[in-house]
Amino acid sequence: MKAIRLVAHGVPGRFELVDLPVPEPGPEEVLVQVAACGLNRLDLWLEEGGLPIPVPLPRIPGCEIAGHIQALGADVDEWQLGDRVAIQSNLFCGHCEFCLRGEESLCLEASILGVQCDGGFAEFVLAPWPALVRLPDPVAFTTSAALTLAGSTAMHMLTDRVEVPSGAWVLVMAGASGVGSAAIQIARALGARVISTGSTAAKRALATELGAEFVVDASQPHWSGEVRKITGRRGVDLVVEHLGGKVLEEVFLCLARNGTVVTCGATAGRQAQLNLWPFFVKQQRLIGSYGRNRADLAATLDWAAQGKLKPVIQETVPLAGIPQAYARLRQRDVLGKIVMAL
Repeated sequence: MKAIRLVAHGVPGRFELVDLPVPEPGPEEVLVQVAACGLNRLDLWLEEGGLPIPVPLPRIPGCEIAGHIQALGADVDEWQLGDRVAIQSNLFCGHCEFCLRGEESLCLEASILGVQCDGGFAEFVLAPWPALVRLPDPVAFTTSAALTLAGSTAMHMLTDRVEVPSGAWVLVMAGASGVGSAAIQIARALGARVISTGSTAAKRALATELGAEFVVDASQPHWSGEVRKITGRRGVDLVVEHLGGKVLEEVFLCLARNGTVVTCGATAGRQAQLNLWPFFVKQQRLIGSYGRNRADLAATLDWAAQGKLKPVIQETVPLAGIPQAYARLRQRDVLGKIVMAL
């Protein structure tokens, strides 16, 4: 099979297009023929060696995978050859206390597909059978690959980690990103009034098209004051935050009393300071969100099948175009997602 392997970390890293033997599934694994795989910020962290976990190289990246089953392990009887599937990127053990409660995002033995094991920038990929979710017939492989990680992350944030009351004000940071574009649509479908942010006119236009009532430029000074002005100085009830660093500090300036910030990322920095006095006086909440549970991924694909959640795909690229796609993602001018399609 053909595959793209990361052979040296860096900005950019060094990739090779190689021919490898098609892997054989173990007893509880399936072999999936990859049809599409999305690119994510996680791929950039892997490329630059910026993850807080050891990653032996070479590694086939790619963690947002859709395809169909090509071969079954000896102990797999839950699936059939040819089944259309998406693969959950946060792999889980299935037997720890959290997995037994259906909270696979908290698995004590978790690993990441495409990071700690080879992923989907290849013609075939191995996956443990419990990580598969059936792809509804109306959902195209490219649609799944654009939603499987980013879309289900937003679904986990807004339907599992927090509640979104109808009529609530929700601020979605970076609405043109994978998580942001899905979060706008999910929040609107739940009855919220959405404000979003975008650093360019094109990104702000996309956020508006997706359903944001107001969009502000968070690269400008005092942008948080614009958010408070929109809400009549009250502030928003919920912030969907996935950037970290100074951005996480600033979103509290937008937050109403009894409001909540739910955060799932740290692309702008892993350290942030919190002014505790207004935090506890206003009885605000900061909630972490990581990955997704299997039920979140199933819900994401179900929403896509119903037309309630649509991916934003800027372009599709061939396998050989992956290194150039990394460069475009690194430049931060991508609207939505780049998807590799075979």
